[in-house]
Amino acid sequence: QEQMVESGGGLVQPGGSLRLSCAGSGFRFDDYSIGWFRQAPGKTREAVVCISSDDRLAYYGGAVKGRFAVWVDAAKNSLGLHMKDLKADDTAVCYCEAAQSCPLLASKATFWGQGAQVTVST
Repeated sequence: QEQMVESGGGLVQPGGSLRLSCAGSGFRFDDYSIGWFRQAPGKTREAVVCISSDDRLAYYGGAVKGRFAVWVDAAKNSLGLHMKDLKADDTAVCYCEAAQSCPLLASKATFWGQGAQVTVST
């Protein structure tokens, strides 16, 4: 019953921007730490950003800090990610995620979506 569905992935040139969106259903975003993780080809999961359920602050991974921005509309169970100054290393499948706490994001999520492919290439 619990679902998260990503949208908005695609192909972009280095230096470009993309926006991802996530729609949740069957659970309340307010009850969880929520955010995004990604997995590049041949790589392990990497946390991108997490909004803590404790303090509602956003915590960004070092690789994306200053370039990515997260937004959330708890009333609509909607989550988004604005990505700018994209690099080839940002190529990955991006997943929206709900977890019991931010340290579990990427490693042990409670709910996550099917993923949206982000490809940064010339």
